[in-house]
Amino acid sequence: MDLVGDIGATNARFALVDGDGTLCSGADLLCRDHATMADAICTYLAATGAKPPTQAVLAVATSPRGDQVCFTNNAWSFSIAKLGERLGIARLRVINDFEANALALSHLSSEDVRQVGGGTAVAGAPMGVIGPGSGLGVGAAVACGTRYEAIAGEGGHVTMAAANNDEGAVLDLLRRRFGHVSAERVLSGPGLINLYDALCALRGQVPGKLVAGEITDAAKGEHDSCASEAVAMFCAMLGTVAGNLALTLGARGGIYIAGGIVPKLGDTFVTSGFRARFEDKGRFGDYLAAIPTFVITRRHAALLGAAQLLSDT
Repeated sequence: MDLVGDIGATNARFALVDGDGTLCSGADLLCRDHATMADAICTYLAATGAKPPTQAVLAVATSPRGDQVCFTNNAWSFSIAKLGERLGIARLRVINDFEANALALSHLSSEDVRQVGGGTAVAGAPMGVIGPGSGLGVGAAVACGTRYEAIAGEGGHVTMAAANNDEGAVLDLLRRRFGHVSAERVLSGPGLINLYDALCALRGQVPGKLVAGEITDAAKGEHDSCASEAVAMFCAMLGTVAGNLALTLGARGGIYIAGGIVPKLGDTFVTSGFRARFEDKGRFGDYLAAIPTFVITRRHAALLGAAQLLSDT
């Protein structure tokens, strides 16, 4: 058995991979319950009763640089070499979590996704993935011979642009608070709270002390107009950034939405302004109308992507 992991700001997800590449014994652990990455992995392996794996691929919510890994929205940090030594893993590879998501794209079936809007994927064309969660991840998959290679980056930290006056007012307020307002400042769990608080301030309302899951709760939105407005603005702004990503990559193979927020929105996202905003690029509207957009509904797709690299570790 080999080990794969997908570790973000909140959750550490692990699975074992058998000889034919099948994922098994998946488990979610809360990062806050464990002092270090090594502690979390040891807890997981002890629970499965598995022997220490000889190779592993870990996808992390940051960009690994050399041997040292420091999370962007998580207090954990570690040395790749020392982690491997402590766990007895001879071949350990650490990659960005959206590199793993990108590697999963070509292995997803129609049952793993939900299409939003029209468009048809062009075989062999680049694909993009973007995912709001505790942060905002972005990645791409590009055909290289008979397989896809992933491109990892930090696209979640591009500057967020306004598409109308309401968004402009919100971003102006957030700039006064944060200085630079990245896409992640509004397209993430904390970003939803930023949108909600800003809209309350602009509407002269006292914001409730809501977490992201309460803001996206449709029942709560019926009694809190700023909450429902924040969700609508979130979906539209995601369309803006996803459309930008599609144009930048020439992603005629499709744009995929990952992360923990959008799949839970269900029909609210499908009927939102996301797709209209995605296509709203002036002279390139027709170009984008032909590109499909999908919500990834498969749980833990990043683990599937990480498993693709086990033979390369």
